[in-house]
Amino acid sequence: MLLSQLKLPDGSRAVAVRQGDTATLVPGVSTTVELAQAAIDAGRSLAAEIAARGQGAAVDLAAALAEGRMLLPVDHADPAHLHLTGTGLTHLGSAATRNSMHKKADPDDLTDSMKMFRMGLEGGKPDHGAVGVQPEWFWKGNGYAAIAPGADLTSPGFALDAGEEPEIAGIYLIGADGTPFRLGFALGNEFSDHVTERGNYLWLAHSKLRPASFGPEMLIGDLPQHVEGTSRVIRDGKVIWEKPFLSGEANMSHSLGNLEHHHFKYDLFRRSGDVHVHFFGTATLSFADGVTVQPGDQFQIACDAFGLPLQNGLSQLPNDAAPVAVSAL
Repeated sequence: MLLSQLKLPDGSRAVAVRQGDTATLVPGVSTTVELAQAAIDAGRSLAAEIAARGQGAAVDLAAALAEGRMLLPVDHADPAHLHLTGTGLTHLGSAATRNSMHKKADPDDLTDSMKMFRMGLEGGKPDHGAVGVQPEWFWKGNGYAAIAPGADLTSPGFALDAGEEPEIAGIYLIGADGTPFRLGFALGNEFSDHVTERGNYLWLAHSKLRPASFGPEMLIGDLPQHVEGTSRVIRDGKVIWEKPFLSGEANMSHSLGNLEHHHFKYDLFRRSGDVHVHFFGTATLSFADGVTVQPGDQFQIACDAFGLPLQNGLSQLPNDAAPVAVSAL
């Protein structure tokens, strides 16, 4: 079952559910958060809440996407209460890419990336009920940095790179008592500046402060153990780079439960009504293959299990070298 949000031709918002090739509107709600809150209040699953509402009118999601009417599968009325975060070095192939970016002079001296990756291999999938090693963690911003499917990911003028990161994102709503409820999973583009990160590992935090996109549809239920999709860079209508990407716990050094624990262990991230979109990491980057993207390129991330592909263009703001002026009161 796949859930999405869209604008109808009359401009009103709606929530759609898709099973197989059939997509219909969910009656009585206009946002995913509203639907999820109703499920929490009723003490039932999101799928059960959808079933209890019956079936609405049929909708053409592919047409809505082509017409620019698809929204993020989850958003928040106050964008400051949607949090974009992520974890890195979580996938079995991720260490090689990161290690090559942060090599030290002595090849026998492990990089911090390789050390953290090894920690995940050894302690990232603890026994049930136990707490495993904490992963690398980063902050990307709030709902103002969440970009709808089909819209451009805009790189700041001072950026040194603007690379895609094809990932799976977990999507959560915090209940009234502080319980994190997982709504589902979506394809994500955890857009980053890899040249800045490569310049100094301590600039990782800077490199992640970029917009991100996810969707267009959200998978309800468990994440498959093995997820295989395709990441592409398209220029002038032609694919200039294409590579499969893998996710799911069978391809990860951490369990999802361990990653979720180490995010939600902080009280700050268990505030009632907040939405969290947490990117679980990747091992596949066009940057690692020497590709230099440019404004006008299109990023496409596709996996049949997640419905429609996620595609975003790349744009860049002009570089204004003047320092930001701060006014004293």
